[in-house]
Amino acid sequence: MPHQEQVMVHGNFCAPGPPNNAGYNNNPVPVIIQTESRDKWSKKMDFLLSVIGFAVDLGNVWRFPYICYQNGGGAFLIPYVLMAVFGGVPLFYMELALGQFHRTGAISIWKHICPIFKGIGFAICIIALYVSFYYNTIIAWALFYFYSSFSSTLPWTSCDNAWNTENCTNYFGKDNVTWTNYSRSPAEEFYTRNVLAVHESSGLGHVGYIRWQLMLCLFLIFTIVYFSLWKGVKTSGKVVWVTATLPYVVLLILMIRGATLPGAWKGVVFYLNPKWEKLKETSVWVDAAAQIFFSLGPGFGVLLALSSYNPFNNNCYRDAIVTSLVNCLTSFVSGFVIFTVLGYMAEQRNVNVEDVARDKGPSLLFITYPEAIANMVGSTFFAIIFFVMMITLGLDSTFGGLEAIITAVMDEYPDTLSHRRELFVLGLVVVCFLGSLSTLTNGGAYVVKLLEEFGVGSPIIAIVFLEATAVSWFYGINRFSNDIKSMLGYTPGLFWKVCWVAISPAFLAYIIISSLLNPQPLTLFDYEFPDWSITVGYIIGASSFMWIPIYMVYKLVWTPGSLKQRLAVCLRPERTLPDIHTDSMGLSPVP
Repeated sequence: MPHQEQVMVHGNFCAPGPPNNAGYNNNPVPVIIQTESRDKWSKKMDFLLSVIGFAVDLGNVWRFPYICYQNGGGAFLIPYVLMAVFGGVPLFYMELALGQFHRTGAISIWKHICPIFKGIGFAICIIALYVSFYYNTIIAWALFYFYSSFSSTLPWTSCDNAWNTENCTNYFGKDNVTWTNYSRSPAEEFYTRNVLAVHESSGLGHVGYIRWQLMLCLFLIFTIVYFSLWKGVKTSGKVVWVTATLPYVVLLILMIRGATLPGAWKGVVFYLNPKWEKLKETSVWVDAAAQIFFSLGPGFGVLLALSSYNPFNNNCYRDAIVTSLVNCLTSFVSGFVIFTVLGYMAEQRNVNVEDVARDKGPSLLFITYPEAIANMVGSTFFAIIFFVMMITLGLDSTFGGLEAIITAVMDEYPDTLSHRRELFVLGLVVVCFLGSLSTLTNGGAYVVKLLEEFGVGSPIIAIVFLEATAVSWFYGINRFSNDIKSMLGYTPGLFWKVCWVAISPAFLAYIIISSLLNPQPLTLFDYEFPDWSITVGYIIGASSFMWIPIYMVYKLVWTPGSLKQRLAVCLRPERTLPDIHTDSMGLSPVP
């Protein structure tokens, strides 16, 4: 770390809290001033759009609508809002405040909070890598669709293409069409046989060859990512003005178009019709907790990284409330965009909405919605803007995920990397591209599913549980509250403190325990993942989380002194203040 000065603190900034205060370390610690030069956001809106762009991703469009109707429709909004208020938003606020106060990334921040937990930062970076290995491939699929949409007749409209089979059944504009369990729509065969070519793979045991078309799409995606991130927040903050706002324009257009389709009202009723008896099921509350957690995205290191470039006195409390509201409302509105179209499809098939609403995950965006678009007036236009929306939604989240790694590693090794950002970002992008190659094969969709399920799921929830516990109980809730007071001028209310100390960790523990007690079988396209692949999945999950206990042992072994002295050193944080604000806070350098 560059040169630092120790300072004396006037007032109660580092004063010990009252005795016997739960979760508070009474030992005062020295304050360290950071004298390094750090990038800053050019405008406040650059930061807000970057956070919104990260939080609002493809999952808002495909995951929330499906989970909502599956778990009681309008009744699901009750557990969803409760989990957001008591779990998701407090964790979101915590990360924004931590990043803004300490002004450093996910690795080096732990020496200022609780050094023994530094392995959390390394685990976060590994998980972010796993996300980049599969998430950008999904964006590449969308780019493939975008290119294919430049046609007067969309290629997934009919069954007359080289990739179609005898099971291809086109029911739009036709009467007396028999739909069986073997029937496949043109859109489904376009996705599975032309884009993914999963029929040429027998499963994870034989994934087949890399599809050069998808590799070219992925290369273009990573090229955009590189030139958006290579200069830091100065460039990415400008790109998000397009990538974070365009999806809302497209969502509005698609919602208006969907509302004018015949049968749209059936989809809306199905989406929001409350099934109150569902609230008695534990799985509904687990799904609500998991949805709000993955939607807001604490624990990925992104919020720490993005907020670390804020001015010290920025109102991070207001930012947390505004961006959380925008994220949740986007999920809710996306449901109307999806279900008006599902109602239209049910009308065309002459079936119930639940019979066409079985697809979830990427299939909802790559099969169900394109199928409906193909049979609208102006299908080419709507297909183009829909896949532009998907690409921009995905890019924002990629920007955030990779910026988390970049900020974390560069802050940990500033002497080596501070003047080599362009080269470091290039190396990172190359690693991510090479790591994604297995997802571009004929069986790449199975690899995507495996990484999504095991590389990110439980490990990231467990990491955020440890993070919340470390901040609230080891760093101390009073000390953390004083940090916020030094930035905002007031202390967080009792509600936030109770959430940070007890409710939010319990919220995370609830998700972890429920997922362990009720494991779901892993399937995709009628392919059931073999036992050995599940074992591989657990190894992938452990490969990130294991760095937390490994670093704890390393820190204790290499710290001199008795065990009690070692623990004291490993649990005791350094204090950090940005030098730009020291004059106004009554700080003076030690002679």
